[in-house]
Amino acid sequence: MVLAIVLGALVVILLVSLPYWLPRRVVALRGWIFAKVNGDEGISVPGPRIGVDEFLRAYADPAANGRSRGAVLSDLFWYWLAPGPHVHQEHIEAGPRYDEVARITRRILIKPKTESEELTARVAARVLGELDSRRPRLVRLRDAAMPIWAELYYELVFDEPCPPLARRLIVDNADDVVTALKCTGLRHMRRRGKLTEYLHRRIVAGEVAHELPASLSTLEQAWYLQGTFFNTAVVQMSEATAHLLLAIAEHPDVQRRLVADPDDTGYLDAVLDEALRTYPLFGIAHRISSADIELAGTTVSAGSVLCFSYPDFHHTGFTDPDEFRPDRWAHLAAKDVNFIPFGVTANRPCPARGLAPVTMRVVTREVLARFELTSSVPHTRSMPNRAPCLLVPRTSTIGAARRRATLLFLRARDRWEDVYRGIAQLGFGSYMVWDARRKHLCRSYFAELDRTAAAPSSASTPTSAATGCPVQHGTRTS
Repeated sequence: MVLAIVLGALVVILLVSLPYWLPRRVVALRGWIFAKVNGDEGISVPGPRIGVDEFLRAYADPAANGRSRGAVLSDLFWYWLAPGPHVHQEHIEAGPRYDEVARITRRILIKPKTESEELTARVAARVLGELDSRRPRLVRLRDAAMPIWAELYYELVFDEPCPPLARRLIVDNADDVVTALKCTGLRHMRRRGKLTEYLHRRIVAGEVAHELPASLSTLEQAWYLQGTFFNTAVVQMSEATAHLLLAIAEHPDVQRRLVADPDDTGYLDAVLDEALRTYPLFGIAHRISSADIELAGTTVSAGSVLCFSYPDFHHTGFTDPDEFRPDRWAHLAAKDVNFIPFGVTANRPCPARGLAPVTMRVVTREVLARFELTSSVPHTRSMPNRAPCLLVPRTSTIGAARRRATLLFLRARDRWEDVYRGIAQLGFGSYMVWDARRKHLCRSYFAELDRTAAAPSSASTPTSAATGCPVQHGTRTS
């Protein structure tokens, strides 16, 4: 009897303590598995060979221009970003095709500031108006932000209001991509293929408002739009907005100042910069050197894979780097510190670097004008919980006791979800790493490209090997 009681008590203690130790153990195990499967390819920057003082020099070197070819990591990134990663602007190798694609992207994204602000305000008001403004509610900030960016980038591409069908396809596609990237679920190529088919129909019908890259087939043009605007842009802007709003929700003094003076653009920019510094959008950016790179104290040989860590760079050289402190920017200039939220100009900077801050300011003001934000969940750069938050409409109220109870529930729920998420990420992530290595989309594409160049009369097109989604012949889930 005593033994049964003791065993029962131990089981209870084990179960209750799970949220406090299991997620960390699972994260460590997942990292070990990823390293074992992918090998120890890559030179970490900053790291033992290349310090933080050489980070920008290495990143901006003209020889750090290889993007996919020759890196084992590329198979995994292509797997996550399929279909059509071979025409994704971020993964095209340097050359005429990249130059053409980058030029088209810039042309689509460049708009006068006033016009961008008006478009964003209109879209944000429409989407936020769909939320119930009569009572407090719990939301996931990333999920709430995604329809805003889906509609905005649709209008930039098609120059017309976004219909419900297109928004649903874009959101489903972007959610599937980011879910796979965070290893909280498997990728679903049939879901992504529906957006491809929609875009392809619109392109064939001549309904895109902009010139598209002439070097691409119509199907590749659909993949280009999907990858650049409706994968990367929608995902990254949703993530950035969620980080920004969650940081505001967790710092009431910051929120009060923003609400009290919504026209103080200087302070809002400081809050935005601090969010991008503390929680950079990019984790690791890898580049393959096309020639030797001479740095202080070391030579990076041609063919090396350089893994640039944005979080490590952004957290070096600052006082209390892990703390969210917007006021630090009153005495700092971005050009004088380790801060490259949109990359470096010399090596494929984010094409939306001019548009993103303008539109994020507008969305933040629109949200804060309608809702008070409060959250009690841990805030991490990877944000697998999608940023749970309590929204209280400005026209409503919530009692102190109810607020405390809601925040306690939010924190407890997130802790227990973290147990499931950790286990799920371990399983899904391990499978996708293995499946990406098995499919080797990137290596197959370049191998077929080489065969085509060697024997043009008999080789087949390499396109299908890189897509993961043969839309022309039907789509399938993998």
